[in-house]
Amino acid sequence: MKQDIIKILLKIRCQKSGEHVWECSGKSERDGEQIYLFEEDKGRAEITIRKHGEILAGFLSLKLGNQPFRENDNLELIEPVTLEIELAQKPRAVTAMYLHRDWWTRPEFTDDLGKIPDRTQSVFMEYDDGAGYLLPLSGNQFKAYAKGEKKGILSLTMTSYMAGMNQLCEPVFLMTTGKELYSAVNSAFNEAVKLKGIPGKEKKNYPDMFQYLGWCSWDAFYTDITEEKVQEKAKELKEKNVPVRWMLMDDGWLSVHDQRLYSMAPETEKFPRGFLEMTAEIKRNTDIKWFGVWHAFGGYWGGIEPGSPLAEEEKDNLFSTTNGKLLPYPEAERGYGFFRDWYEQLRRDGIDFVKVDGQSAVKNYYENNRPVPLAAAQTHMALEGAAAAYMGGRLINCMGMAMENILGRQGSAISRNSDDFVPDHEDGFKEHLLQNAYNALYHDELYYLDWDMFWTSHKDAGKHGLLRAISGGPVYFSDRIGETDGEAVRPLVYRDGRILKMDRGAKPSPDCIFTDPQKEGLCKLTNVGGCGENRKAGVIAAFNISPGCQKSTISPADIYDLKGDQFLVYDYFRQETMVMDREEKLEITVESEGAAFFLILPYQEDIIFFGLLDKYISFHSIMEVKHDTHMTMAVLRQGGKAAFYSEKNICRVLVNGKDQTNQLDHQGYMYQIDCMQEEGTVILMIETKDAL
Repeated sequence: MKQDIIKILLKIRCQKSGEHVWECSGKSERDGEQIYLFEEDKGRAEITIRKHGEILAGFLSLKLGNQPFRENDNLELIEPVTLEIELAQKPRAVTAMYLHRDWWTRPEFTDDLGKIPDRTQSVFMEYDDGAGYLLPLSGNQFKAYAKGEKKGILSLTMTSYMAGMNQLCEPVFLMTTGKELYSAVNSAFNEAVKLKGIPGKEKKNYPDMFQYLGWCSWDAFYTDITEEKVQEKAKELKEKNVPVRWMLMDDGWLSVHDQRLYSMAPETEKFPRGFLEMTAEIKRNTDIKWFGVWHAFGGYWGGIEPGSPLAEEEKDNLFSTTNGKLLPYPEAERGYGFFRDWYEQLRRDGIDFVKVDGQSAVKNYYENNRPVPLAAAQTHMALEGAAAAYMGGRLINCMGMAMENILGRQGSAISRNSDDFVPDHEDGFKEHLLQNAYNALYHDELYYLDWDMFWTSHKDAGKHGLLRAISGGPVYFSDRIGETDGEAVRPLVYRDGRILKMDRGAKPSPDCIFTDPQKEGLCKLTNVGGCGENRKAGVIAAFNISPGCQKSTISPADIYDLKGDQFLVYDYFRQETMVMDREEKLEITVESEGAAFFLILPYQEDIIFFGLLDKYISFHSIMEVKHDTHMTMAVLRQGGKAAFYSEKNICRVLVNGKDQTNQLDHQGYMYQIDCMQEEGTVILMIETKDAL
């Protein structure tokens, strides 16, 4: 399908005279670009539409007339510029990802561009013959977002959160189309990467630390954290043999007064020895390898305490706002000095990584002081530079899903993908699933996604665990002392704590993107991962978050990046196996608040290995597979409940060279053998009767 623009209207809002509507006064073409000209008494503007294949890119250049020394009437603070665009093709369904808080997006499902919520920063569109994607851009000084105002009209508002500006020259949006949404989104972000000069996800380094299971103090202690509690939690994890390899000390450790930081050292009443002796002791006595700390983008929520020793020490690296906040300087070099000094001190004190919260509060921090996209980009540059130099790039970005943050970072790999896991919220899992699933449709294009922590002892622990298993990002939990249930995380990790990580962020299947799973149907998420032999297998996890029992279908074709024509499908919870063609559909039923899970492997050989079925992503455990006329061999990463599928009769099974045929259990063509006692990697040799 192809999309075109029929008409564009420009609205300008000024500080003194209010709103002005500018009609297009002329249209021309230049070097294949369409130029819309606007000329009014107050100024002049050009909107340029560049078309490249299936990509439409919109740019705005605007200048208001100003008197040299007389009073002027310049752009207002909040919504100074709006573009109203009439498209040639109206979508039949729309899913709008809007900022429901300054730092998180969630979906709104509608059938009209005029109904999308304020502060929408990604728009998925369904047409009769394909899909489309709108990405409002964050430029150098202005950012754009979509906002429904008129039926059938796409409205894009631009702002810098700086009042009194009189000109701009910025990119506004990218709009792409394709046969399916995933490719349209990918095309838009590939173009955005070029425009912004930032690295794509494939060029980012995923720190090895986050390949392992972690624990965070937040939902365990909230701000009431102490050295004694951290020590006790580490001891519990060791005694229960839960293979946590990193611990994150969240909010509560910092030295603060009235929400403002007064020292870079931990609060002495809570951590009288600092961190170094504690971290060294825990690393020596347990299997914990890395320690991290949390802090806010501004140092603490309210910035730095004016008049404190820290403010004096860091005065060259701090910025005083017009409303009295003292913050890291929103210029890369001076801001780097603040984070450098802090991280150098933290590293000397045994800290290996940081989680930085409140990132999309940058507009609240620097409003009327710096254009927000510029402040965000410069502060991210300062932060990431220090994290690279002193923390080895081990950084979790958090509360940072506004587009000025997403497109403003220069290279960090991990970004939180949803609002907090809230253990006591009655419908917490529903909202957590909804945000993570639909945010991943665009957020995954640039980042490895953190789906937040959970409680292993929670009523929804099983569903949360499954969600983390398919997430493609870090896995960590936050149980209170004495409450960790190791069995809840064992299906997600190996014995050494390494997670069975999938290749990308889990995303909704095509039939779920434009329907609200809270009202009907299922929320079905897909992902892919390696299964040996340089091949990929897939998963589908289906969650019922709507009222009553729900029916739907699953199909290998639901997984957009899974290659092949025929597949072996395993219903994980029902323990049933079937062969399915790519487009074939299987009807499923999921009870209210229930879940279903399917492994989908390429069906090519006589023997197909599932890996370790005591793990959700069982096929991740397959390191190597070799087939010959007489024998099939698989190398597994560790021992466990190994499984394989064979339509031929099995003659003999060797486990690390030992004949274990009499231990083989099977139901139909599905075979399992217990290799739990095996240490290290496991070599399975399968001989069929046909080979004799």
